[in-house]
Amino acid sequence: MKYTRLGRAGARVSRIALGTMNMGPVIGEEESFAILDAAFASGVNFFDTADVYGGPPWGDERGQTEELVGRWLSSRGHRDEIVLATKVYEPMGPGENDRGLSSLNIRQAIDASLRRLQTDRIDLYQMHHIDRAVHVDEVLDAFARLVDQGKVIYAGSSNFAGWNIAQYQETAAARHAAPLVTEQSVYSLVKRTVELEVVPAASAYGMGLLPWSPLAGGELAGVLRKSDTSRSDASRLGERREQIERYERFADERGVDPAALGLAWLLHQPVVTAPIVGPRRMSHLTSALASLEIELDGDDLAELDRIWPGPGGPAPEAYAW
Repeated sequence: MKYTRLGRAGARVSRIALGTMNMGPVIGEEESFAILDAAFASGVNFFDTADVYGGPPWGDERGQTEELVGRWLSSRGHRDEIVLATKVYEPMGPGENDRGLSSLNIRQAIDASLRRLQTDRIDLYQMHHIDRAVHVDEVLDAFARLVDQGKVIYAGSSNFAGWNIAQYQETAAARHAAPLVTEQSVYSLVKRTVELEVVPAASAYGMGLLPWSPLAGGELAGVLRKSDTSRSDASRLGERREQIERYERFADERGVDPAALGLAWLLHQPVVTAPIVGPRRMSHLTSALASLEIELDGDDLAELDRIWPGPGGPAPEAYAW
């Protein structure tokens, strides 16, 4: 396993983060435990979840993923060896204060997550989305109290725009508060919009980027090799089919799995701390781990840019002078 710093924080995490969104609603506890065990045995020490994972908001299943991870942590005794991340924002009940980033909701949400995860602290507590209705000062005050209470070690953002990152970081600096250490965004060869504003902002503030959906919903995972592609996936791929064909040929020529190649490309982006992979079966985890051994040279990266063009660089240079 390879390790790096958790963004601008001192903690060290594996270059692959294990996402748990599928655990509970998609795969059962036995298979989930097997994947968690295999990931830990391989050296993965960075696990990511969210309070809302497990079912639709304010459904009976909400929180079941955190509960599952909590049972695994309790039964295995690995808590101190894991960097545990979860999130707050999404509706967790029908009440007006059961959602968002108000100080009131953050306080009740952290205690609920701690109970479900059977732990005394969250190592990385992330705002799942920007809350435009709550002032930054209120959110930072709430997070500062959690840090003072020992319930949270580091704070992070998710799905923020570049200017939101600057807004929070500058306000934190002015208040002499702890900065955000990571940003979790959708990022893959297929979806590179974050390179315009989010990547430059994260880089400027020393934050680590945690890409979610790193394989673009399976489009980079060898989708054309599936036996049912002609029947069910062809129309969904649409105009990207030709790009995917070129991409899979590129992977074949280099003797690597397309899924591993997509993750390897992310691992070659300087701002990326760890892609978040959410395996639904053991083979998905195996493929993710293989990405750590793929070295891409300048020619390889240039060819991938030709297949999957980005926005042209950071803003405003991408579209102005």
